[in-house]
Amino acid sequence: MNVTQDLSFLALITNAHLIVQLIMALLLLISLTSWTYIFRKMFAVRAARKQTIEFERSFWAGGNLHALHQNASGNRDQSGALARIFDAGMGEFIKGKASYGSREALDVGAVLDGARRAMRAAFQREMDVLESHLAFLASVGSVSPYIGLLGTVWGIMNAFRGLANVQQATLAAVAPGIAEALIATAIGLFAAIPAVVAYNRFSHDIDRLAIRFESFVEEFSNILQRQSR
Repeated sequence: MNVTQDLSFLALITNAHLIVQLIMALLLLISLTSWTYIFRKMFAVRAARKQTIEFERSFWAGGNLHALHQNASGNRDQSGALARIFDAGMGEFIKGKASYGSREALDVGAVLDGARRAMRAAFQREMDVLESHLAFLASVGSVSPYIGLLGTVWGIMNAFRGLANVQQATLAAVAPGIAEALIATAIGLFAAIPAVVAYNRFSHDIDRLAIRFESFVEEFSNILQRQSR
């Protein structure tokens, strides 16, 4: 056990046991990765919300659906998730109607079912993209404190083992070792707390977007049904 009176943060880390240092390094790597995903997800969710609002404004403005479909098809990467869902449904609806030779032979139910299935498939793809890395944030929030606790337990064990070579056990002798060990728990909490907060926030925002997407699928299906009559 390295006994030192320097209780600065850097000194405690450098004088910690090798195992504790490895655990701290792992937690630091997890924290950096978590923050990377947090910022990427924050920008992605913000962009998805903005694109959804813009598309809803254009859609409910009463414009031509075919023109809106062509615009969404030509700008799939920039149009947003809701526009891609609309594009999938409208495209399948147009293909379904074209597959029948005449209006008399048109099976409206089959065409609408095809369009609805296409929108549902597009909806699932968009949700998979939006929900990516959320599981990692949840894992960081739940596991990081335990990883830090493991480092703390190991450090405290090492500190008490070092007392066996000391004739008189005093607080000054054991304090540095315990302080070194507790830093691992602090770093674990530093990694976990932002991940939990971000996970809860992003889950709430994505759920709200999912509700808007599902509502649009149902409303657009009703519009297609009216146009098929």
